Amino acid sequence: MRALVVDPSAPGRLRLDEAPDPEPAPHQALVRVAATSLNFGELKHGLSEAPAGAVLGWDAAGIVERAAADGSGPAVGTPVITLAPDGAWAQLRAVDTDLIGTVPAGADLGLVSTVPVAATSALRALQRLGPLLGKRVLITGATGGVGRYAVQLARRGGAHVIASTADPRTHGDSLRALGAHDIVTGPEALTEAVHGIIDMVGGKHLVEGYARLAEHGTLVSVGRAAQEPDTFPVGAFSGAPTGHDRALVSFFLLRCTGLAPDLTLLAGLVASGELDAQIAWRGPWGKATEAAELLLDRRLHGKAVLDLS
Repeated sequence: MRALVVDPSAPGRLRLDEAPDPEPAPHQALVRVAATSLNFGELKHGLSEAPAGAVLGWDAAGIVERAAADGSGPAVGTPVITLAPDGAWAQLRAVDTDLIGTVPAGADLGLVSTVPVAATSALRALQRLGPLLGKRVLITGATGGVGRYAVQLARRGGAHVIASTADPRTHGDSLRALGAHDIVTGPEALTEAVHGIIDMVGGKHLVEGYARLAEHGTLVSVGRAAQEPDTFPVGAFSGAPTGHDRALVSFFLLRCTGLAPDLTLLAGLVASGELDAQIAWRGPWGKATEAAELLLDRRLHGKAVLDLS
């Protein structure tokens, strides 16, 4: 099969080449990939750490070519989205059936390829806040892939959505169109406490956000875009007098259970247009290096999609 393989000597450490076909385990389906979406984390850390010849990639959408031998998962010919720690940047992918969601017939597989990491991370983070109706929810790093899905899903859940971006003048209108009620430059700009925070930035944003949680509030740490230490002041986690019953939580998406129904739900919402995939760049997989450079330089706000042909 053809695949984007890691090559330390190539531009962007990637080249199109031949790679061995994957051999599915009994609980895995073999999927012919039509499109994959790129994520900052897999590019920032995966490419620099992976050995030569590795096939990376978390998100992929395609068609089931061989159903799982144990009878689980979708049948041959089913359009699907898939999530795994590697293997998305190839024509064929073997995937655990509990990490496969089904896609409505005729859907644009490039659009739904944006769902696995970005939309599912946003959904699982928001679920950790509990019921959203009437709550004030801050989403930091709101212009990224996870952030844009989080804004939309929080609004659908009935929250008063506050989106944080370093450049409100440039991104304010687009974030309001997705459902944000208010736009701020960061937690320090909040004028009143919030019930929940979805943080994609880390560092100073994480520390300042936690200090602005209301009683019973929860901050969910999802991303580390700032790449800086989280330095909390002495007493930040003391309950008295103002810090009573606040929580800071995190999660690792691939350790979550029950993801297949979430993937299916979100794929349906994207396919129907009820959720906007917010694709900022789309092109053939031969231009993967171009897309990767734009993402790593923070010049793309939204998702980058590679179509495999």
